[in-house]
Amino acid sequence: MKIRQLQTAIETVVRGKPESVKLALVCLLAEGHLLIEDVPGVGKTTLAHSLARVFDCTFRRIQFTSDLLPSDILGVSVFNQAMQTFDFRKGPIFANVVLADEINRTTPKTQSALLEAMSEGKVSVDNKTYSLPQPFMVVATQNPIEHHGTYPLPESQLDRFLLRIKMGYPEAEAEKEILRRQNHLPAIERLQPVLKSDDILEAQAAVSEVRMHESLLDYIMAIVEATRRSEFLLIGTSPRGSLALHRAAQALAYYEGRDYCIPDDIKRLVLPVLAHRVIVSAKYSSPHKRSEEAESILAEILRNIEVPL
Repeated sequence: MKIRQLQTAIETVVRGKPESVKLALVCLLAEGHLLIEDVPGVGKTTLAHSLARVFDCTFRRIQFTSDLLPSDILGVSVFNQAMQTFDFRKGPIFANVVLADEINRTTPKTQSALLEAMSEGKVSVDNKTYSLPQPFMVVATQNPIEHHGTYPLPESQLDRFLLRIKMGYPEAEAEKEILRRQNHLPAIERLQPVLKSDDILEAQAAVSEVRMHESLLDYIMAIVEATRRSEFLLIGTSPRGSLALHRAAQALAYYEGRDYCIPDDIKRLVLPVLAHRVIVSAKYSSPHKRSEEAESILAEILRNIEVPL
C-alpha cells in the first residue's frame, strides 16, 4: 500500500514514535489538521517537517511569536504604482502543508486568522476570497500551557484540529540512535518525496468510500451522548466532534488496508479526536492538568459502553 511508504520514510527521521507518525498520516488521509502538544525538543517540528517532505508538495513554516500579525499569515495588499491598483501578495498560508510552530505563543487575534483557512480551505482578505492549494493541512505545535509566554487556544480553534497528539520522550535506544547520527547530514535533509500530491488527493477521496456499519454509528453516538451527560464534563462533544471521529475512523481503516471500519478503529481514536474538544468541569479539574483529566474521563466512558460485535 502506497501510503505505508510514507510512514517508513518518516520513521527514518522520527525515531521511536510509530504511533505518532501513524496518527499524523491518518489525519492527512482524513483531510484534517493536526495539533502536536508537548514540551520543547521532543520532535514536534521534525515530525511536521518530515510529513511535508515525504510527498511532493509546497511547505511553509510560520514561527508564531507574540508580535505576529494576521497579515503575516494571510498576506497583504500592496499598492502597485505602475498599474494604480492594489496587488495581493499571498502569505505563507498558501501552501499544501503549513507548520504553525508554537501556535500558542501568539495572541488570540492572530490565532483566529487560521480559522477560515482550516474550516473551509480558503481565506478572505480585503473583501476577496482566495482558495488554498489542495491538499491542505495545518500542522500546529503547542507548548504546555504552564510554559512562559503562552496564550491558551480558544475552544473554537481547538475544535478545528481533527487530532491532538503528544510525542513524549523517545525510548533510550531510539535516542541513542539520534545521537549516533549527529555526525552525518541531518536525516530530514535526505528525505525524498515518496508520493505526489495527486496520490494524496486520490487516497483522501477513497477514505470517503470506507464503509461503516450502522452498529458502529450507534457506538459513536453512545460515546458522544455519554460525554454530554457526564457530570465531570462541563461541555461534551459537539456534532463536529462526532463527524471528526467518524472521518478519522474511516481514515484509520483505509490506512490498515480495509474498506470497512471495525470497533477498534473508533476506540483507538476517541482520545486523540475528542480529548481536546471536551471541557472538564472546574469542580473536578486543576488548571494545568485538564488535558490528562479529559483523557481519563473519556477512557472511563469507553470502558462503560458496550462494544458492538
